[in-house]
Amino acid sequence: MKDNSKLTGKNVLITAGAQGIGESITKHFIDSGANVAIHYFSSADIANQLTEYAIGKKQKAIAVSGDLTKEADAKALVEKTLEAFGGLDILINNAGSLVARKMLDDMEAEFWHKVMDINLTSMMFVTRAAAPYLAKNDNSSIVNLASLAGRKGGHPGSLAYSTSKGAILTFTRALSAELGPQGTRVNAVAPGLILGTSFHNTHTTKESAAATTAGIPIQRAGNADDVARAVLYLASEYDGFITGATLDINGGVYNM
Repeated sequence: MKDNSKLTGKNVLITAGAQGIGESITKHFIDSGANVAIHYFSSADIANQLTEYAIGKKQKAIAVSGDLTKEADAKALVEKTLEAFGGLDILINNAGSLVARKMLDDMEAEFWHKVMDINLTSMMFVTRAAAPYLAKNDNSSIVNLASLAGRKGGHPGSLAYSTSKGAILTFTRALSAELGPQGTRVNAVAPGLILGTSFHNTHTTKESAAATTAGIPIQRAGNADDVARAVLYLASEYDGFITGATLDINGGVYNM
């Protein structure tokens, strides 16, 4: 990837930055010259490899584990980032999971709350902890990972997940208005079918992926790099007038 000089030396925090789309986002930021704080929950090996990769390029990097559904862990993540870098310019809220497919008839309250906490409450915890430090910069940015499921409702069994991702679209719009006066832009991306990730390897059958791909106008599924490039675009400073927006990354299968 060609270096994006706008990001050189910027301090970036990426949640779930060591697997799937998050891993690609982290790699793209490193290749653009940024310092990266890589949050992970279970992907310690990849987080450490990415840290070594960044340090090898003479950039700062740390890997921090944590359960972001716990407010204390979210606060600690931000605090460790500040200790390592001295400031924060960009927050990428990538952590999330479908967890499992459950229809309405099988929906237990415990499962519903678990999905909401993983996808939405954790985002609020990290953002609330990070916002005062983002405000210290003339230009700062937040990019939230939503989903095409938040637009369309998702496939059967994704009711809780789709609802949480739809809420992220509204969270993004509301937060952009709230944080705009402090100089922080807030945007989102909504990926469609992104193959090669643990999410779809776990929750999407080959038959379902093939059927979905057949309906995509450009006749291919997406990959993690497709999403990472869009995230870097929104996070960077060249289009500082974009805020409260969601960039759909789905090959044209759905337009809003």
